Amino acid sequence: MGIIGVIGGSGLYEMPGIQNIERVRMNTPFGEPSDELVCGDLNGMRLAFVPRHGRGHRLLPSELNYRANIFALKQLGAEWIIGVAAVGSLREEIEPGHFVIPDQLIDRTFHRALSFFGNGIVVHIGFADPFCPILGAHLTNAVRRVGVPVHARGTYVCMEGPQFSTRAESHLYRQWGADIIGMTALQEAKLAREAEICFSTLALATDYDCWREINAAVVIGDVLRVLSQNAANAQRVIAEAVPHLVGPRMCACARALEHAIITDRACIPEAVKRDLHVLIGKYV
Repeated sequence: MGIIGVIGGSGLYEMPGIQNIERVRMNTPFGEPSDELVCGDLNGMRLAFVPRHGRGHRLLPSELNYRANIFALKQLGAEWIIGVAAVGSLREEIEPGHFVIPDQLIDRTFHRALSFFGNGIVVHIGFADPFCPILGAHLTNAVRRVGVPVHARGTYVCMEGPQFSTRAESHLYRQWGADIIGMTALQEAKLAREAEICFSTLALATDYDCWREINAAVVIGDVLRVLSQNAANAQRVIAEAVPHLVGPRMCACARALEHAIITDRACIPEAVKRDLHVLIGKYV
């Protein structure tokens, strides 16, 4: 039975019901994760939590070592990852306090590593549908059982940050058909797919982005208040979802690398094979 990874605020692993807690310091070929991973048992399942921005929220979205965070979860045996993330709403119907389970992404980042591969190995994975539909459906159902309003689909714009959008950008993203905006899901989704891990974002709407003229701008104090209210609900959703993440995975995520490694196996450097064995060992 695979481990379930959870990436989000450090308060998530303080959720009620977690037992047998241990802190694990990990190292990867890409350096150290954001912080120690916290492992524990919940509802018969083993979870591993990554405090995305480090304990105390020390790291900017552009400073995160996304590769180390995902690789560390893969090393532990994660088959599922739930990325809990605050987002701004680009749609009137997505109100602060609502949850969104996005099914599409738009990349507006510029300064971040996007792949485990290179340095002698070329891999082209399919990414038309960036989030695992099976995990997304489990999360949607869990939110409904908890009783929080949920939007089962949506397009997430991932911006560089750390500043929020200009009003012109916010209106542009709405014209593109985007529904929510955040700063972390793109890299997590791409790297989880390369690692053959099912990934979905549990997006917590904290505010209307600055497109909405009735709101002069994003006010960080208001965002933090809604985020605090959402955190308890996120804990309840995770507790509801994890018992359903059992059995063999039948989605394409589990075999994303099967036909994606383009490089002649004889040409892949031995050091790369060694460093990436946890990812490519069954194919190389």
